Amino acid sequence: MSSEPVRPSALQPDSSSGRSWLRQHRADLTIGLDHVTASLGRIEAWGQDLADRLLAGQRLLVAGNGGSAAEAQHLTAELVGRFEGERVPLAAIALHAETSSLSAIVNDYGQDEMFARQVAAHGRPGDVLLCLSTSGSSANVLVAARRAHELGLTTWALTGQAPNPLAALCDDALTVPSESTSAVQEVHLVVAHTLCAVLDTRIADRTRVRRAGARKAGAEKAGAQKAGART
Repeated sequence: MSSEPVRPSALQPDSSSGRSWLRQHRADLTIGLDHVTASLGRIEAWGQDLADRLLAGQRLLVAGNGGSAAEAQHLTAELVGRFEGERVPLAAIALHAETSSLSAIVNDYGQDEMFARQVAAHGRPGDVLLCLSTSGSSANVLVAARRAHELGLTTWALTGQAPNPLAALCDDALTVPSESTSAVQEVHLVVAHTLCAVLDTRIADRTRVRRAGARKAGAEKAGAQKAGART
């Protein structure tokens, strides 16, 4: 029997560190989600406005770096595909996702232009640029927001704590009061899903109204035809 002392296995880390992190993260998420819940009116206004624009032929452009880029692509996937129910596909582009254009722009014009030049290529007056940045100070996102203003796009920001340059620059902003980058990113995903839920409801309501109007018009036309036949 070995007389050597028993040492903790490297494969069995101290769980207290994970427990401590998770406890703090849960607290950070609670603060962020409480703030988002209090800001629901803004999210509802964004979702309804965006639904009307997209149905009218406008598009959504989304810009972000790193984890925010992942959030951007998650949102556009929900719009081009679907969220929780069937509806028409909607025009939405995550500006980091077209890698050949992105690398060419960075190579020829520099990193600060990586989103702005795509805004100039794809954006039209009446489109929306949604800017995601946990710090609110990402240079390439700020340049994109300025370019969008020049071209007549509406700009919205999702950021971390205010005040920050991006929130101040955009037409409207929803900020998350947390120092934790991971908590801010996760709360941004909740905002994106809530935005999709509001948008889907708006589109469903407009579809019902349009169909009811079409049925009424059809009934009135049939009635007029019958009246004409009797005379």
